[in-house]
Amino acid sequence: MGTITTRQRDDGSPAYRAQIRLKVKGKIVHQETQTFDRRQAASAWIARRETELREPGALDRVRSADNDPPLREAIDLYVKENERAIGRTKSQVLRSIKTYDIADKRCSKITSADIVQFVKAIPTSPATRQNYLSHLGAIFAIAKPAWGYALDRQAVKDAFVVAKRLGMIRKGSERNRRPTIHELNKLMDHFVVAESRRNGILPMTKIIPFAIFSTRRQEEIVTIKWKDFDKDRILIRDMKHPGEKIGNDAWLDLTPEAVAYINSMSKVDERIFPFSTDAVSAAFTRACYVVGINTKDMPDKERLHFHDLRHDGVSRLFEMGKNIPQVAQVSGHRSWQNLKRYTHLRHTGDKYADWRWRKPKADALDRPPCAAR
Repeated sequence: MGTITTRQRDDGSPAYRAQIRLKVKGKIVHQETQTFDRRQAASAWIARRETELREPGALDRVRSADNDPPLREAIDLYVKENERAIGRTKSQVLRSIKTYDIADKRCSKITSADIVQFVKAIPTSPATRQNYLSHLGAIFAIAKPAWGYALDRQAVKDAFVVAKRLGMIRKGSERNRRPTIHELNKLMDHFVVAESRRNGILPMTKIIPFAIFSTRRQEEIVTIKWKDFDKDRILIRDMKHPGEKIGNDAWLDLTPEAVAYINSMSKVDERIFPFSTDAVSAAFTRACYVVGINTKDMPDKERLHFHDLRHDGVSRLFEMGKNIPQVAQVSGHRSWQNLKRYTHLRHTGDKYADWRWRKPKADALDRPPCAAR
């Protein structure tokens, strides 16, 4: 029997996804889906296809056509067979693509025009649309040589050209947002109150300063292990890199402030900061709204993001007179081209010289150990 599921498109209109599965001895041997604007059309398609599939030899013909599955199956296979870790953002994008009508189209039927219409339907910024198209392009790049699926790699290339010239996609603008001392004090005061009320709560009064002084990314902070800490340096495993991430390990220098914050943590887990990126991100984002740093009607470029702490930490090192190799040995950047975007110098000297959170508070050292999140 076929099934029909209903979902709402981004424009508010309903979409009816009809699915048929064929089983032999309890095992699924074939399945296909189509999306319709009306439930009646979806029901009619199911009735017609079930009749066709009952005809003699129909199953054999269907099996021979299984090398032309819908795009969603190519996405699933890409995720399943990829032995490299797929990042959280890419995974989220691939899941999102499967909710669009293009995911139900057979690989051989997808044209550049279909891809352009898909990009146009994504209700987000041109920069985010470009990320969607790039991740989709990764599927098209390997589907035919890896599995024989008839996805046309040229179709994606053509769609890139069209979408770019029509202004649907573009590279994201470089952020230069840096937190002020006043903003950081508001955040730290907020978290002092929160942490005083509950033992075992996420220690943002340590994570925020450490992010600045170490210049580490959020996902790196929560994965650093005690065994990777060696006095004044840290081993960052699988460090972010545009060409290769897995196995891209690097020993990086730590500032004295970052070392102090590591030493203030209790060894209750193999990780120094045993929490999740989701928990850290949610706590930081929520606090920025609570204390009034961010507002809902504020342009994104003006809002404070957790990653801006790394930006500020790298810029601080330049302002203190560090040269490019010295800064790179802390931040982990491989080239000046990548590093220069962080050097929005505002003054000389150490911005944090008199900051009351330059070192961890003495009472924080005696706080009960935080439970892992």
